[in-house]
Amino acid sequence: MARPTGLLSGAHIVLYSKSAERDRRFLRDILKLAHVDAGDGWLIFALPPSELAVHPTRGASSHELYLLCRNLNRTLKVLERANVKHSRPRELGWGIIARLSLPSGARVGLYQPKHVLARG
Repeated sequence: MARPTGLLSGAHIVLYSKSAERDRRFLRDILKLAHVDAGDGWLIFALPPSELAVHPTRGASSHELYLLCRNLNRTLKVLERANVKHSRPRELGWGIIARLSLPSGARVGLYQPKHVLARG
């Protein structure tokens, strides 16, 4: 398992939302992410261990968020029971992906990797 090294101790990811309260409830109640209240109901969510990849592009530089799961089809079935909308899963050489719709309409990737994970 790769151990954190160098200058960094973690990452803080920010999702900008037109419906922040609804998206926070989704992360808390549907995805059941552990969280702390930073004050006045401002929730900061814990994430499972993560990894970072840099992909080449011919277009503009950008970034995306993918949440990882061990079994995408099983995870989607659980989320469907909670009325979470998602795209149809796509099988790719390196994994299976779908996109979840947050209550605000923003979309987040959900990904079952087929490659070795950097975090073990």
